[in-house]
Amino acid sequence: MYYNIVSFDATFFLVLLTLITGILLLFDILYKGKIKDQWNINTIFIHAKSFFPVLLIILIIRSFIVQPYKVPTGSLSPTIIPVEFILVNQFAYGLKLPILNINILNIGEPKRGDLVLFRYPKNPKILFVKRVIGLPGDNITYYKKILKINGEITTQLFQNIDLDMEGEFPKIVKVKIENLNGLKHKIFIRDEINKDERFDIIVPNNFYFMMGDNRDSSNDSRHWGFVPKNNLVGKAFAIWMSWDQERKIIRWERIGKIN
Repeated sequence: MYYNIVSFDATFFLVLLTLITGILLLFDILYKGKIKDQWNINTIFIHAKSFFPVLLIILIIRSFIVQPYKVPTGSLSPTIIPVEFILVNQFAYGLKLPILNINILNIGEPKRGDLVLFRYPKNPKILFVKRVIGLPGDNITYYKKILKINGEITTQLFQNIDLDMEGEFPKIVKVKIENLNGLKHKIFIRDEINKDERFDIIVPNNFYFMMGDNRDSSNDSRHWGFVPKNNLVGKAFAIWMSWDQERKIIRWERIGKIN
């Protein structure tokens, strides 16, 4: 499977509910005691007063601080495997207005090797998570499974043979440790496919080149191009839940880990 994250974006509905309850609360303050209680209107105001602060806090946390996302597929395996839930730092690369996604405060820039949640350039309603490989101005080449950044080979140290369990049938993969300028992380490689895959590109200004760690089973910048800076949502920093669908148990040993 090539797809990575398709997440229902509840921000619009959260903003709408917060706005509605806020208006009702304001209306109650301004016209308290001046409206006859018809059709349980006062009950509606009471509920609005109860829900507004809760919704506002959730909106602030979800939009500006941290947000959970579910990863349904294995394009980032073995770093993030199917049905794991990750936490994303919403302000790592700047504060954005909810829904409009307009950057209102620059805080930081993505670093090579970051795991980044972003809006898919061809359909912003879809969210992907990938690893930043190319920064603006970088020369990225890829040939015979070897990645070069600005002419330097990213070393890949063979570790072992494993199975990629996603899909109908398990697939034999090589597990390698890739070194991205000092950041070491595991990748999956399948020697038998994409043997002739080759590209040589320059990353444009204000764009990023993303790849999945499951190199031969990832729908990433090799297939659809660069990710604009405005599409970045945040930096993934931890796995908060990992669920084994086959055994129906929690993978406790993976919680909290990510690189």
